[in-house]
Amino acid sequence: MRVKRYVVNTVPDALPMIRSELGKDAVILNTKEIRVGGFLGMFRKKKMEVIAAVESGTQTDHGVSPKPPSPVRQVANQTAANAYSAGSGRPSAAAKAVTAIEELPLIPQNETLESPSVPPPPAFAAQSVMSENKKEQNQQDTLMAEIKQMKEMMVQLSKKQNHIELPAHFQMLHERLSAQEVNGQWIDKLLEAVQADEFYHPEIELTELWSIASRILKEWLEPLQDSGISSSVRVIHFVGPTGVGKTTTIAKLAAEQTLKHKRKVGFITADTYRIAAVDQLRTYANILNVPLEVVFSPSELTRAFKQLEDCELIFMDTAGRNFRNELYVSEVNSLLQVKDNSETYLVLSLTGKSKDMYVVAEQFARFGVNKVLFTKMDETETLGAIMNVMLEHHYKPAYVACGQTVPDDIVPFKIDSYVQQLMGAASYD
Repeated sequence: MRVKRYVVNTVPDALPMIRSELGKDAVILNTKEIRVGGFLGMFRKKKMEVIAAVESGTQTDHGVSPKPPSPVRQVANQTAANAYSAGSGRPSAAAKAVTAIEELPLIPQNETLESPSVPPPPAFAAQSVMSENKKEQNQQDTLMAEIKQMKEMMVQLSKKQNHIELPAHFQMLHERLSAQEVNGQWIDKLLEAVQADEFYHPEIELTELWSIASRILKEWLEPLQDSGISSSVRVIHFVGPTGVGKTTTIAKLAAEQTLKHKRKVGFITADTYRIAAVDQLRTYANILNVPLEVVFSPSELTRAFKQLEDCELIFMDTAGRNFRNELYVSEVNSLLQVKDNSETYLVLSLTGKSKDMYVVAEQFARFGVNKVLFTKMDETETLGAIMNVMLEHHYKPAYVACGQTVPDDIVPFKIDSYVQQLMGAASYD
């Protein structure tokens, strides 16, 4: 028996090759979808692998008188018939292939394989090859399932082992930071740093452990301390998702700069996407007696800045959008005037999900934004997101807002106060 393998785009593509090489008595033993080519396992193309066979000694020339169906052909025909009857009244791929072999014209073939060194008995060739392929596939599926199960067991065992090995005090520290939604990698690094600290010893008390952990956290975060709005800054842009409180925050900071620092302030808003957003900022502008300019596109910014040229400090509000989408981030970035005397604050609400804050912070970090202002601190007891954003994206918190009162409920961000509250202090002082 001669057995050959063909790799084609579709099963019908193989039929002319099969008839050309093996003759009209050839039968298709098996078809299977495979992936070939690619680079480092990627960009691989889908192909069909077709295994065809013909009994040794069968003539492939067209002038030979037809012979009775061979045992192999009978098996293939019966398989095709069974597939047809088992379906919904439509011939299967195998049934179509057997029929098409008799009908297609002769076309030269391009790819062949050597015949097996030990041919199987003719009467059972089809069953043998198909059974062998099925057996091999089952073995692979079983092996992959066992590997996956072993990996899951190892992960669970590792977590359980780490959980067991943690001393009681460390376990309490781990649980505290986990409850605050601090990223696991920073918790692990902190525990390692505490154990490596010069003041650590195996019989350490809980208060000592807490003190060492707090000191290490402050050392990590202090390089990212921000001093807030400086006298050299003239333009500050505020960006952030919908509903984080950008407009109210602008009013608070404008009141502080106007009343405490006696600076002449102006407003620009590009938030024409949200209904009544302009009216909200105009209300604050009227209360504080500051000018307001509305822009609908980046081309109008020059006109707006010209109107506010006598202002010492300009706050610019932008539309809140779904900034998980990079397209919206690019749109807002086109409005920002990146100059030496300008800054951009990303405004994030602490009532949002940590993962969502992480994604938004990552999006804006790509455009050079590195300052952040957190709002609604009074509405949550979970503060780990601040630490995650600082350490993972190197953002510098400038202020935290903790209420709706203008201008009182906003204070400069302080590392000491934040760490105390993260570790369990009653409030942000």
